[in-house]
Amino acid sequence: MAFTQVSDISSPTDYIQKIYEDAMFVARENNLMGSLVTNYNGQGIAPRLSSIYTSTSISSVADSDDLTSSALTPSTLATLTPAEFGAQFLITDQRLESDSMDIMRSASLELGAALATKVETDLIGHFTSLTGGTVDAGPGTVLTWGRFFAAVAQLRNQKAPGPYYAVLHPYHIHALAKEVAVAGTLSNAPDFGDDVMRNRFFQMAAGVSIFESANITAGTVAIGAVFSPLALALDVRRAPRIEPERDSSRRATELNLSTVYASGVWRPKYGVKILADASTPTS
Repeated sequence: MAFTQVSDISSPTDYIQKIYEDAMFVARENNLMGSLVTNYNGQGIAPRLSSIYTSTSISSVADSDDLTSSALTPSTLATLTPAEFGAQFLITDQRLESDSMDIMRSASLELGAALATKVETDLIGHFTSLTGGTVDAGPGTVLTWGRFFAAVAQLRNQKAPGPYYAVLHPYHIHALAKEVAVAGTLSNAPDFGDDVMRNRFFQMAAGVSIFESANITAGTVAIGAVFSPLALALDVRRAPRIEPERDSSRRATELNLSTVYASGVWRPKYGVKILADASTPTS
């Protein structure tokens, strides 16, 4: 008996039409660093410099003694050097006319998301240049609350002004959460442990606002930090702009993104590095 089956039209003639949904964007982490650091803006590409004064000391003096004058001289502490950054999509007329998805809108969204990730990773990359102290758990050794508190203590010892922020990898956060919720090492803080069990994340501990970012590079030695906003700076000289430009000879439209900014350490002693394992957890 002969059957009329779906295979008669699915292969090799492929008459059954595929069902397409809108293309999905690559996964990107939420951006937070720009709101945690010192922000500047201006025009042009001239470097921005920070300086620090020499200090003086107070001493006792006898009646009628002349005071000795101290110098109050600034010296360069840090430099932010702006650079221009950009990216482009070249979208042909045929692609624009044939694509069932809104390719121009999608291209604009991707350019903006890519720039946000670039700024975020640039700022996180400066963690290695913080000089206020280092808490190094050692390769493959997880972060503990004791090491976290040690970083906070080192930062406080630098007399860094608040508020204090901590930015850690999600696997760092996992180790801290596990220490509270599973090991129960903070048994004298039951409300804190309950919050970890409900939400898995921490909003604040030891007066430090805690954030997690998957833009920190994972591995056996992942670098997080505890810092004051003055430790790092973002200097935007030209706000991001996306401009279309017609290329008639190619029957296409360029979509160009450009911006000018600098990022870097500003007061390096106002930040403490945290080095700890951020390998993929399995328990």
